[in-house]
Amino acid sequence: MKILVTGSSGLVGTALVSTLARGGHTLCRLVRPQMAGDQGAKEGFAVVWHPATGELAGAGVGADAVVNLAGASIADRLWTTQRKALLCSSRIDTTRALVGALARMNARPGVLVSASAIGYYGDRGSETLTEESKPGVDFLAGLALEWEAEALMAESLGIRVVLARFGIILAREGGALPKMMLPFRFGAGGKLGSGQQWTSWVTLEDVVGILRFAIENTPVKGAINIVSPQPLRNAEFTAALAKAMHRPALFPAPAFALRLALGEMADALLLSSQRVAPQVLEKNGYRFLHSDLSAALKNLV
Repeated sequence: MKILVTGSSGLVGTALVSTLARGGHTLCRLVRPQMAGDQGAKEGFAVVWHPATGELAGAGVGADAVVNLAGASIADRLWTTQRKALLCSSRIDTTRALVGALARMNARPGVLVSASAIGYYGDRGSETLTEESKPGVDFLAGLALEWEAEALMAESLGIRVVLARFGIILAREGGALPKMMLPFRFGAGGKLGSGQQWTSWVTLEDVVGILRFAIENTPVKGAINIVSPQPLRNAEFTAALAKAMHRPALFPAPAFALRLALGEMADALLLSSQRVAPQVLEKNGYRFLHSDLSAALKNLV
């Protein structure tokens, strides 16, 4: 298959492109003009596109599938007004431009897999959340709702759309796990806030497997929760991480201290509770490579 990928330089994009290229697929990494010469040793080849206009170079024509992973990092910087605007535009506007580019193609891809996040659900306590659950009301929920709405516009073009709602992705290479591990390395790790909030996680290896599963299986469409079938409370998660690292978990981080340091991000990313179930994946027969956190962390750490 010929597959177009936006956000190919990120954690998920890098792993996905590498895996699909090894599987014999042709990978076209959609890059901005200023990044076109930065080839390095990356798999596939770069295709120049202009997210502001949706203009796409001819080499992108004839794709069988598109994976849209573009978006500025949610957790890298404090959420100032300007940062929140960038988080929105890098997702919503870019997805709108991508769908516009697909609309101008004579031969359109069969499927668009577009990133989203379980932040769609907001802070929901112990409620079990499936793909049919209603969205939340906070900033991340509103962002995910608009982001997904732009991707769903591709359905009117006859393209199957999959909305990949990512949970917390665990990987050696980057993302959340190295940041989680840092305080434990110094013997200062522990639960966050009360520790009772639910944590819905997934390994990078499963993320790549699920995205490939979504591309290749036509019954899969609409929202899919990309999370392990075994979410844990934060206290259980941190205890498992401490055990995998052979470190104590004795120093909880009080909620007020997290809010003081991180502001709105603390509630949205660290203290909110999302008990998410991968209902659609399980119904469609996806087999998780890592469903037990202790075993996954032993492999990663």
